Amino acid sequence: MTSRQLLVRDLLVLLGLTGWALALPYWGSDFIVSLALTCLMYIALSSSWALFCGFTRYLSLATSAFFGIGAYACALSLETMPWWQAIALGAGLAALVAVAMGAAVLHLRGTYFAVLTFGMTELIRHGVTYFEKSVTGTVGRVLTVVPERDTVYLTVLALAMAVVAVSIGVRRTRFGLALAGIGADEQRAQTLGVNTRWVKLAGFAMTAAFAGAVGAAMSVRWTYIDPVTVFNPFIGFQTVLIALIGGALTLWGPLIAAIVFSLLAETLRLQAPQVYMMTLGLLLILSVLYLPGGLASLRWNTLRGWWRDARAWGKERRHEWSGDKAREKQRARERRLV
Repeated sequence: MTSRQLLVRDLLVLLGLTGWALALPYWGSDFIVSLALTCLMYIALSSSWALFCGFTRYLSLATSAFFGIGAYACALSLETMPWWQAIALGAGLAALVAVAMGAAVLHLRGTYFAVLTFGMTELIRHGVTYFEKSVTGTVGRVLTVVPERDTVYLTVLALAMAVVAVSIGVRRTRFGLALAGIGADEQRAQTLGVNTRWVKLAGFAMTAAFAGAVGAAMSVRWTYIDPVTVFNPFIGFQTVLIALIGGALTLWGPLIAAIVFSLLAETLRLQAPQVYMMTLGLLLILSVLYLPGGLASLRWNTLRGWWRDARAWGKERRHEWSGDKAREKQRARERRLV
């Protein structure tokens, strides 16, 4: 398929999914809408994370920090601002923090970058907790002004679809090529004239803006928020796992994995939370070993290859366990002695 045909296909798929999701609140129950809201939240978070980290191969663990900043910004401003302005404020503050954080740590890579982003996330969480205890005398915020259910749902849906649309566009721009070049060989990208520092800052800020906007929209899902809830490291870890298992370099991988894991979470988390975490870890291990491109890279030929390998392994084990292999080795040893 040509680039134009791929673009048309991706846009049609996006429009189809958007139309189906728009109709969901009108025929689905409250539980179905709540489940869809969780799916959309992780679609937006994991797709925005993959937009920067998938291209550049920077493992950021700061998603929960940007999510929490957006949530607190919305909680503090919603009584005096319209809904969309509160969402924009959360996105803007998260982007500003990302620029400051990125200026300090984006010159690092690998484990150092991941550890520092996680450390800064914890620093922000404890800083917010200390500020509330010292200045306001309380920890947490009660949300007295909350939009209707459908307003929240449509907002998160718009954010999720906007992230996917931006991903479609970025992959076809020079900015996307610059991000991919940084991931492939940053020094070579600099040699070719790419201002890697500003490209990384822009990509990191864009990811943070979407995470902050999602946090602002999701904050009203709870009537009470505190730093432990909205700066929860599990939000960041699950976002990374979803993107990696779905395929961080692919367009639809994070979306597919977000739906799968949201269903798993609702099925297992309350009844068997340990099984849910074990399932996350097992899927990540299997994905790294046998499907490095993620769920989105799964094809019929891949399944056939796995089936051939499994049959060959089973045949070899039967040959060994039946004793035929040992007898063949014994006969070969006897022939060498003769």
